[in-house]
Amino acid sequence: MFGSEADPTLAGMADRPSMASRRRPGGDAGALSVPRVPAVPGLPAKVLAVKEAETFMYSDAHGDIDDRREAGMGLYRRDTRYLSHLRLRISGMDPVLLSSSAERAYVAHVDLTNPELPGEDGPVPQHTVSVRRIRVIEDRVFERIRLKNYNAAPVVVRLELAFAADFADIFEVRGLARATPGRPRAPEVDGRTIEFAYDGEDGVVRRTRIELGVAPAEVSVRGDLVRVTFDVRLGRNETKIVPVHIEPLEGDEQPAPVEFDLALNRQRRSYEEWERECTSIRTDNELFDQLLRRGVRDLRALYTRVDDGGVIAAGIPWYVAVFGRDTLITAHQMLMLNPRPARESLRVLASFQGTDVDDWRDEEPGKILHEIRRGELAASGQLPHTPYYGSVDATPWFLIVLAQYFRWTNDLGFVKEMLPAADAALRWIDEFGDLDGDGFVEYRSRSPQGLMNQGWKDSNDSVVHADGTPARPPIALAEVQAYVYLAKSRMAHVFAALGDGERSVRLHEEAATLRRRFNEAFWMEDERYFAGALDGDKRQVRTPVSNPGHGLYCDIIDPEKADGVAARLFQPDMFSGWGIRTMSKSAAAYNPMSYHNGTVWPHDNALIAAGLKRYGFVGPTNRVATAMFDVAAHADYLRLPELFCGFARRTPSPPVEYPLACSPQAWAAGAPFLLLQAMLGVSAVAADNLLTVNEPSLPPWLNRVEIRDLRVGESSLSLEFRRQGQTTGFSLLSKQGDVRVVMAE
Repeated sequence: MFGSEADPTLAGMADRPSMASRRRPGGDAGALSVPRVPAVPGLPAKVLAVKEAETFMYSDAHGDIDDRREAGMGLYRRDTRYLSHLRLRISGMDPVLLSSSAERAYVAHVDLTNPELPGEDGPVPQHTVSVRRIRVIEDRVFERIRLKNYNAAPVVVRLELAFAADFADIFEVRGLARATPGRPRAPEVDGRTIEFAYDGEDGVVRRTRIELGVAPAEVSVRGDLVRVTFDVRLGRNETKIVPVHIEPLEGDEQPAPVEFDLALNRQRRSYEEWERECTSIRTDNELFDQLLRRGVRDLRALYTRVDDGGVIAAGIPWYVAVFGRDTLITAHQMLMLNPRPARESLRVLASFQGTDVDDWRDEEPGKILHEIRRGELAASGQLPHTPYYGSVDATPWFLIVLAQYFRWTNDLGFVKEMLPAADAALRWIDEFGDLDGDGFVEYRSRSPQGLMNQGWKDSNDSVVHADGTPARPPIALAEVQAYVYLAKSRMAHVFAALGDGERSVRLHEEAATLRRRFNEAFWMEDERYFAGALDGDKRQVRTPVSNPGHGLYCDIIDPEKADGVAARLFQPDMFSGWGIRTMSKSAAAYNPMSYHNGTVWPHDNALIAAGLKRYGFVGPTNRVATAMFDVAAHADYLRLPELFCGFARRTPSPPVEYPLACSPQAWAAGAPFLLLQAMLGVSAVAADNLLTVNEPSLPPWLNRVEIRDLRVGESSLSLEFRRQGQTTGFSLLSKQGDVRVVMAE
């Protein structure tokens, strides 16, 4: 398992600082403190995650759920844990794990067997009874427990299942202490139905209904724990199945009954349709193909319907929610693969765009949200996440993704639909984002429950001076200025396409001014590198960090400075061998096990690699891509981790895992597609029916890449790239429509 947007620490839970009283709107002071991710001692080595829409289940490799809150396991829906304990035993003993997998995120398979068991006619030998758990998720969990006897004689196996539901809000699971919890009801058992219920402070009754497909032999209720047992008699080679359905419900919800096979087939078809909708990519490297397929499937797993639209949720287990930054960056990574998530994400985020000045939620007119939560604490006003707007970069990313979506699709009708939101976002950048009128976008939280740091590195200790002291707000991050530059540059082209030449020229001029001022204010001549930020006194934050590398992607860096930036990123204190660290080993605040101060993030590396390619650094681009591929080769399911520790690469040791990583996680799943796009040098200008190929270069481990059904506007085409020695060429296999393919000069 490999942690998101957060401020976790590897210290024990008891080491957290004491909770401070906070004032919240419409309520009394309550003891609320929100660790971004809990500290977790002793997480299991492997977890199984299955998800569909807003419902997901996170269990250990046996398929069980541990009661420990800090492990985060459970059945969740809309930020509430509807099942906090699930344990399967046979004849009073824990089964032996043979294998388990949730490779397809809508279904998990667990194969177990028996230790030596007591029996009516003597002991049942070990490893003679197969216990298979097949778990499918749709809007509920369907589980089939299959038992098969491989003994020469009949056996009786006592199957035991224990259930509990704590209805904890996801923030409680992550370590938040609350003053006044809701009211759990005593569990109710009626024949083959078990129901847990909870009266929340938000006035919502939440229920967990468990339907047993076979009548149990015994049922016991002790406190909040319900235990059921089944006496399963198995003849020689006989198989029997015990079905279990677990359904999370709000209020008076009464969904129609659905059977296991129907749910499984619907989910399978849904994934197949998603894959057909995406650009097809095949290479001569089977491991790389598996990495790409893994990304496609994980992105589908994280796709979440929200009201009338859909977004890619940030990650399991902590971030199955709408996130502005994560959703937008992931949609941007996917544009070559499938532009629909970008369109749907933009529409959803525009519908929640800020309209008022609200300090509690860090909201301002035109601002794009940070995250939305739908659990009890947010709904009862104890947290500001309804939505919370504490993100300084989601707003420029909204504009970047809108402009890039237009470049790939030429969907001018959608651009016109989004124009009011784009206008409001541009106004926010100029009127609210620039807190002190110096031309740079800064942040400072006004909410008592807000994030101290509001860039993508949003942990409390992520912006520090060279001596290790925290930077004082308002803080202007280097990468945020780069995002604003790219947003204005690309939106200038959009306004030109709309026929608004005056607005286009003005945005180009504003972008040019920002570029000049950025290169003056952030450049550290003695380091031949850019400062990661300016603090509230306009002092450079000189700790070497990866953030300025995003400036390469956004093209804000003066060409004569790019050599220094590229060289600095690959010095041993920054490049671990597994990728570029978030912070230099030489920094006072460096910690290879911290969340943002020395770990390696694939999405960070992908943006930097694509930026290196933009400035003509072909070899370094492939070096980063190779490092990320090597990391994936060590991971379960060839799934890139959200992040991993920044220890130096030592052959033959694998990368060191980070214990709190979301799995799967959105922008890690999308990173391989941006890396591949960078290696191939592919970009589109659909308004001109143009696909450009710029210095394609495949690394030694990749000789051929075939891309089929790549969409550019109303056209589609198929290309093949081949490497021969140091040269990579391409050929057009087929096309539909008027698109032209040209090699960039």
